[in-house]
Amino acid sequence: MTMGYAGQAISSVLQSENSFCKFLSANDTGATGGHQSGILISKSAIKMMFTRKELEQECIPKRTVRINWQDVIETESSFTYYESKNELRITRFGRGFPFLRPEQTGALFVFTQQTVTDYSGFFLETDEEIEEFLNTFGISPTETNSLIDTGRITVETQEKLAIQEFISSLDVDFPTSDIMSAAARTIEEKVYDHREYILTNPDEKIISWTNMEYSLFRALEYARYGDIITKGFQSVDEFVRVANAVLNRRKSRAGKSLEHHLSAIFDGNGIEYSSQAVTEGNKKPDFLFPSQEAYHDYNYSTDRIVSLAAKTTCKDRWRQVLNEADRLRDKPKYLCTLQQGISGAQMDEMQAENVILVVPKPYITTYPKDRRDRIWTLARFVQYLKTIEGK
Repeated sequence: MTMGYAGQAISSVLQSENSFCKFLSANDTGATGGHQSGILISKSAIKMMFTRKELEQECIPKRTVRINWQDVIETESSFTYYESKNELRITRFGRGFPFLRPEQTGALFVFTQQTVTDYSGFFLETDEEIEEFLNTFGISPTETNSLIDTGRITVETQEKLAIQEFISSLDVDFPTSDIMSAAARTIEEKVYDHREYILTNPDEKIISWTNMEYSLFRALEYARYGDIITKGFQSVDEFVRVANAVLNRRKSRAGKSLEHHLSAIFDGNGIEYSSQAVTEGNKKPDFLFPSQEAYHDYNYSTDRIVSLAAKTTCKDRWRQVLNEADRLRDKPKYLCTLQQGISGAQMDEMQAENVILVVPKPYITTYPKDRRDRIWTLARFVQYLKTIEGK
């Protein structure tokens, strides 16, 4: 989805109090050769232009507002309601107004209201822009000339728009992993509106956040490398350089993503923890509960200290967690993973080493059926932490 005028208009509709669209007639653009009296607006949009009190005044209702046109110019224009003609019009565009030319007849005019006195106007002239706008809001060409019902926008479209808005706001090629993860969570919560899942269904939440971050990252990759890849490479060396940059960034992001989302789950549940805490020999478990200080306090019972490793996949790397915290050598070692499926033999090895897998509930069905009862859901792990921390 582009962020041309269609994208700007869509974004403006979603962020505004009221919005309206119509196809410009020959009379609107002056193509009829008659007196230009402004853009005619359907009476269905009267609530975004006048209050009931303003309409009841004795003289012709008229008011002055600020309109930002296509993010190019701003005018002080007028709204006028002619009761005798039952017409609403926008007039006063100022000298040299660059829009409303005869050749714009048939363009889609999008009008949005931000405040009582601030509005925006957009003119979509190409078939692609018009179709993109109408499809976004589920409007057929025959349903224009009326207020826009934003409730008809699909969540898939909302997601694409939110992702594109984030990418457009960036002043760097690729933000740091914590910013990417936070943006994914913000977009997911804005579009799907299930913030309470942090408390009630953390297993579903972490999957949803992870999927959103993958979509966000993939869209950002396309925005940054799409043209290069489409145009081709001048040499094999150039191809290898770009490919390595892409792969290294993917590996780096994936490794940190799970940690960031787990932190958000723990924060949302009021759990105390230290991330990337330092234990003996400068070892760094991903999470220590309740804190690094508690771990190094030998008067603090190890029954109330928990370590957690976070590994997106752990088929071959799970042994790395065995010696991350010497004080907890005889305690269970918790390992949160998004790995879908591990062999029964590997699970038996993990059990022998006192490693307990923490896996989002929907993924547990991918593990050997006779060993699934060994796996903890994220919800169970969070509840366990709350219990030992006295929450």
